[in-house]
Amino acid sequence: MDAYQQQFDALVDPTRRAILARLFDNPLSVGELAEEFPISRPAISQHLKVLKDAQLVTDTAVGTRRVYAIDIDGFRNLRRFFDQFWNEALAAFKRKAEKK
Repeated sequence: MDAYQQQFDALVDPTRRAILARLFDNPLSVGELAEEFPISRPAISQHLKVLKDAQLVTDTAVGTRRVYAIDIDGFRNLRRFFDQFWNEALAAFKRKAEKK
């Protein structure tokens, strides 16, 4: 599966999007995230695994906990994908405007 497809698949789920929104504020452990969601810690861990596999989050060992944070490089990659469409749309708009 290509990296973009894996990222898009990960972002389809509303719980994973909500987890990412929480992680934009600051890194959190599984336990800290689980306190904020009406699902179990194992379910949070499963969502985090999908996000990590899609290169949208990273994890770091801090003592006995794993702390998760946004994977900046993964989001840069995703942005590059969308920028190609935005850049083409702007170029098409410019061509259209210059014809008038």
